[in-house]
Amino acid sequence: MKRVAICLITLFLLVPPVFADEGPMATLKPILTDLTSILLDKNLKGDAHRQERRARIMTEVKKGFDFREMSKRVLGRTWRTISAEQQQQFTELMTKLLENVYIGKFEEYEQHAEKYGVKYVGELVKGRRAQVTTEIAGGKQGQLVHYVMQLDGDVWKVYDVNIEGMSLIRNYQEQFKSILRTEKFAGLVKTIEKKIAELEAN
Repeated sequence: MKRVAICLITLFLLVPPVFADEGPMATLKPILTDLTSILLDKNLKGDAHRQERRARIMTEVKKGFDFREMSKRVLGRTWRTISAEQQQQFTELMTKLLENVYIGKFEEYEQHAEKYGVKYVGELVKGRRAQVTTEIAGGKQGQLVHYVMQLDGDVWKVYDVNIEGMSLIRNYQEQFKSILRTEKFAGLVKTIEKKIAELEAN
């Protein structure tokens, strides 16, 4: 988890402001650049500005990340068995969970950012799906990070992040499958709500 968090921090903080003419990479870059400005803004640092900082970060993140698609894939077959209201509830919970887990990690490990650099390796587009690959340079060898994207209407959005074979979606699928098997959807909701409360209390 720590390694994944540092990789994600690096991607958000050190992406150079270089823009392509079109495609998923061109969609992703300005969002990450705006996140850079927020995360490095001295006027937004410290606990006193935490709420404002996180609100602005999430506004930018939601422009480029499809939390509904993430939530749907995390639940798998269970998604089709729950109501539209429950789907919305789960999407909101997953969004809040990811906000607390990963934005919290960004803040905690921000001091590591200067040790790393990021370059764009390329993009692969197949119809309405795409993968944008970046490389994190630092240490003995670079580390590839893949943003998995799809078209939401006419906008490219990220629904998974894969770091050295470790998929964000697959990670949560593995965490949740035993809960879904024994406690069903209602039990999973309670588990996530409890986790969010714990994270927000710290």
